[in-house]
Amino acid sequence: MPATIPTEEEVLAYFEKLSNWGRWGEDDQLGTLNFLSDENTRKAVSLVREGRTISCARTISWEPAPDVSSTPIHYMVESGEGWASGDKISARPNQAATDFFGLVFHGYTITHIDSLAHFFWKGKMYNGRPAHLISTSRGATVESVELVKDGIMARGVLVDVPLIRGIDWVERGEGVMPEDILAAEERCGFRIQEGDVLLIRTGNLHRRNVEGAVNPREAGSPACQAACLPLFHERSVAVMGSDTGNDVMPSQYVSMSHPVHQVGITAMGLWILDNPNLEELAEACKQRNRWEFLISINPLRLYNTTGSPVNPVAIF
Repeated sequence: MPATIPTEEEVLAYFEKLSNWGRWGEDDQLGTLNFLSDENTRKAVSLVREGRTISCARTISWEPAPDVSSTPIHYMVESGEGWASGDKISARPNQAATDFFGLVFHGYTITHIDSLAHFFWKGKMYNGRPAHLISTSRGATVESVELVKDGIMARGVLVDVPLIRGIDWVERGEGVMPEDILAAEERCGFRIQEGDVLLIRTGNLHRRNVEGAVNPREAGSPACQAACLPLFHERSVAVMGSDTGNDVMPSQYVSMSHPVHQVGITAMGLWILDNPNLEELAEACKQRNRWEFLISINPLRLYNTTGSPVNPVAIF
């Protein structure tokens, strides 16, 4: 690891030092998405030169695996099997196939975005609202993902940590440090700016593809170390995400199980993208020696919900 991680006391102090409560008014529910101005979006659109699009989502699988905490459900409501002969005269004019699917998207395998209703600290959510406003009967009555119904169109920046370190992947239980991000800026020739979507590749998905799935609660997981939070705050990042669940496992702190989520979402109002697929994107960036691009993230328009599955699309 390139630097010493902050102490638990230092990370606990981030709740106050990095807080954006009241920064955009007492009624604000958007948090760091306030950094994504119309002007920033226009500048991001100007990055498109080729029209090449790359999905940054993982395929949702219906199969169980060690890192799948709740297996998605899929079944066919109607199929084409009854019409297979082709010569049957049907009383029904509509021959069609239809599906049902259900899933728990929070976890370690489904690409999704967390709304600011997803985490609490000491009974409070972002901007000081009481946690009970997220209820089992009504869902996320505030800070729901539906607030982002118009989508996120922003400048995306990729930090490829294995490339910078000259390794295949960051080891499980190890954190990406601010020095890794700053080294990527220096080597790749970009600077993280206000309103950016910052994507950080650890190589964890690549390792899963090579070696198979493991349970991150048992085997551990890489992610950004909590030490990166001041840098995200200083650079006014709108959204951050990595190819993991975005917290080092096992937790490096006794009183915090998910410090990046707990400080980032609750104190900073930081929108977090969990489990994107950054493999094809990393290859495209290397081929072009270009680490910035337009990215489009469009959550489902879900009522009173703490996040949404997404298919982020990078455009060169």
